[in-house]
Amino acid sequence: MTSDVLSYAGYEETESHFLEACTLCSKPLGQNSDIYMYRGNTPFCSQECRQEQIENDEARERRRKVSSKKNSTETSKKPKTTTVQTGTLVASN
Repeated sequence: MTSDVLSYAGYEETESHFLEACTLCSKPLGQNSDIYMYRGNTPFCSQECRQEQIENDEARERRRKVSSKKNSTETSKKPKTTTVQTGTLVASN
């Protein structure tokens, strides 16, 4: 019956379901076990895995902000240069 319901809903039996394994450690998620969600559809097997992912995301965001701030500071500190071509000009009459 379950496969009939799934095929009726437009799902294939062979499609992997996003709640099959923990996103961080890939531990299989049991049907009767708790699933800890983060950012919508991201499942985790434990609060510890979920917390580790949150900390990883926060660290990545901090690095991104520092990097973009550093890049904007460096570009604003660069002196504007003008290119002048020098050389010898020889003219004859």
